[in-house]
Order: sequence, then structure tokens, then C-alpha cells
Amino acid sequence: MDKEKFIEMINHMESKVVAVDFDGVIHKSSLGFHDGTVYDDPVPGAKEALEALSEYYEVVIYSCKANPDRPHIKGRSGTEIIWDWLEKEGMSRYVSRVCFKKPNAICYVDDKGIRFNNWEQALQEISEL
Repeated sequence: MDKEKFIEMINHMESKVVAVDFDGVIHKSSLGFHDGTVYDDPVPGAKEALEALSEYYEVVIYSCKANPDRPHIKGRSGTEIIWDWLEKEGMSRYVSRVCFKKPNAICYVDDKGIRFNNWEQALQEISEL
């Protein structure tokens, strides 16, 4: 495959993916890391948002919980724990995959993100945290 076709393929794939952070965006995570489990309720509106997004995009969830180097909890990986919770909450059908690192995507929905416009604005926002 030549370079131009490869770039076109990647751009096409990215245009169909919306990446969504798990903790704080889908799962309330009101206690933070706590014991490493997925213990909380969904963020209000999360299920409806994932359903709406899934009509037009591939929804990919990313989470530090899915880190393959992270210890298992009660014999389950973080990825398995997230899928179990999504299934319990009726959201799994809207998600195509769960991963550890941010995937290539058209956009990212993340509760800890700072939208970059320029470094002055970014540094200002970081200093206000």
C-alpha cells in the first residue's frame, strides 16, 4: 500500500470514531480510584449519549483501568470489569471496544481534558487547576 492510500485509510477510520473516557464521563467515579473496581452509578445522561453517538460513530472507551499491566481484581482485568459494568447498566451495545490508550479518533470526550487553542491559554487553564 502506498503512503497516500495509507493516510487516506487512517483518516477515514479516524472520522468514524468518537473516543470517550470512562471514569468521570460514563462512570461517576465519585470516590476516585478507591479499590480499583467500577463501583458507582453512571453519570446522568451517559447511556443516552452513548446511544446517540453509536448511531453515527464507532464509540471507543478508553480508561487507565484497562492497562494490561494493572493487577487483576478478583481475577478480572480492568477491561473485563468495565465490560461487566457496561452490560449491567445496559450500555455495552453502544460501545465497540474498551482500550487503555487513547485511540485514533475524530474527537475525545474527557473530564480532565483542556482544549488546546494556544500555549498561553493552555498554561493559564492548567495553573487554575
